[in-house]
Amino acid sequence: MDRYICVHGHFYQPPRENPWLEEIELQDSAYPYHDWNERITAECYAPNTASRLLDSGDRIQAIVNNYSKMSFKRAATAAADPPLGTGDGVCVDGDAAY
Repeated sequence: MDRYICVHGHFYQPPRENPWLEEIELQDSAYPYHDWNERITAECYAPNTASRLLDSGDRIQAIVNNYSKMSFKRAATAAADPPLGTGDGVCVDGDAAY
């Protein structure tokens, strides 16, 4: 019997813009990044575009874009992050690929 697994992710970052300035202010707690959107993109989302598959000796056997293997939706705030933008061809919402 074949077995399958389905992984679905929902990526969301809350709006961080100051409504009076219409921009994201410097967020000291996100250091060394400007704000938490940048930090989460760099530390969580972006590394999944080039994940390393290791062998038993911890040698890299392949580099895989995890987003190409899963179904997902991104909220507007996560979709705006440049490393995951659809224009760069790295990520496409799961439903858009079919």
